[in-house]
Amino acid sequence: MGCHSVRASPKTLLTDCWYRRPIPLWLKLLWPFAWIYACIMRVRRWCYRIGLFQVVQLPVPIIVVGNISVGGTGKTPVVASLAQALSQQGLRVGLVSRGYGGQVKTVAPVTAESNPHVVGDEAVLLARKTQCPMWVGADRVAAVRALLAATPCDVIVSDDGLQHLRLGRAIEVAVI
Repeated sequence: MGCHSVRASPKTLLTDCWYRRPIPLWLKLLWPFAWIYACIMRVRRWCYRIGLFQVVQLPVPIIVVGNISVGGTGKTPVVASLAQALSQQGLRVGLVSRGYGGQVKTVAPVTAESNPHVVGDEAVLLARKTQCPMWVGADRVAAVRALLAATPCDVIVSDDGLQHLRLGRAIEVAVI
């Protein structure tokens, strides 16, 4: 196959192939699809920028932490450090995440005792490390609304949300 064991997870396979040189032929064959996807994403961003698609502004500032590269870049530790620093300043911090690796279909709260198989291991790690209220869901706007309905917050930190353009934000942090 060219990059990694066939038994490797798709994430591991993609990461290994992305950074490997020379690039395997089978991966080069995917470039036309990547170009089409990039064009679609540019049009989507443009639609949000001109107001064709609505950005949802919520009543508290949202800080979105994400990355622009393939593989682990340390977003979760940055989110935890940011949440702790804001909490130490006296702010009531809430966290939202997709819940990657979990089984949640809508939105769900996360506590230190939550099952990582249900809500995602990084979400449980953040809940344990920060003691901040946390919700997960693919729809980040719905997750923030549920969090705010359950707990008053002064600021929300969104883990891995740069591509969720519908969610209005005050600050974007790109971890490289």
